[in-house]
Amino acid sequence: MSNEALRNAIHQADQAINCRDFDRLMNFYAEDAMLVIAPERYAKGKTQIRKAFDAISGYFNDSLEVEQGNMIFFEMGDIALVLAKTFVRASGKPDSQFSSERDSTYVYRKAPSGQWLCVIDNSYGTALLNQACA
Repeated sequence: MSNEALRNAIHQADQAINCRDFDRLMNFYAEDAMLVIAPERYAKGKTQIRKAFDAISGYFNDSLEVEQGNMIFFEMGDIALVLAKTFVRASGKPDSQFSSERDSTYVYRKAPSGQWLCVIDNSYGTALLNQACA
């Protein structure tokens, strides 16, 4: 099973983040999507997610760059779970409290058009369990 369409969508979304083109980035999210901003902080829906990316970019002094390393895809029908090694860099915020290497989890849903849309964006992955138990 080829996951090139999904891999390409993730890559294009990363490029939109790196270019701070958050309007274009919203094309990769479902209307009812959720973004994990930080442990116990979420944005729901495209409007909140768009505002969150403005704030996240500001936190990183507009120097945020993301890139996916290895990815594993679990696809069943129109739903896909993606496990990814995510690298977060921010030259303008070297003192960030957030990890620069993450084991991310993403959930995608295939739209009737065939486009994969992110419905859950969790760049923290299972690391959230460590903070929930602390």
